Amino acid sequence: MPLQKHRCASRLLPTPTLGMAGALALALLAGCASPPTSPPANTTSPGGAATPSSRAWQGAPSPEVAARLNQEQASDVTLHALSLVGTPYRYGGNTPETGFDCSGLIGYVYRLSAAVLAPRTVASLVDWGQPVDAGALRSGDLVVFTQNGVSSHAGIYVGEGRFVHAPSKGGVVRLDSMGSKYWSRQQVSYRRP
Repeated sequence: MPLQKHRCASRLLPTPTLGMAGALALALLAGCASPPTSPPANTTSPGGAATPSSRAWQGAPSPEVAARLNQEQASDVTLHALSLVGTPYRYGGNTPETGFDCSGLIGYVYRLSAAVLAPRTVASLVDWGQPVDAGALRSGDLVVFTQNGVSSHAGIYVGEGRFVHAPSKGGVVRLDSMGSKYWSRQQVSYRRP
């Protein structure tokens, strides 16, 4: 039975394809299309300097960012990413059957959910689309992490300070919080395809 498309994840019913873990994750996303209600804890660089995105949380206006995806497509991207939670990690993988690495997951989800071709490497994803301030972040946007000036990891923002990603060898696609101990210490930028 295919995943039922709805504008908000709280209206999804568990399906055999999605499984209980995915259905639970979707149920947690009642505000799936809205920006986070509190800032991700990683709006400063590891050295403590404020990043451009931290100003958005301090009340600065967030200009509307042009996007190639409409709100419905962004929601479809979000729901599709969540449905893949639990898929095994595999370096170079780009399908549920072979597993995913982080950019393979992003490319697969955007291609099937929105008919948009994403770059295949994290190094290319860091410049893909338009930059977004944290205050303007919406579900379906990308989060791109950088260490020592090198783009090292990426995921799909799904709302409420959380993102879906394929984290590492031996792991699985999972839903993580931007505010977790590990991710809050990483330098991050946000992109809207």
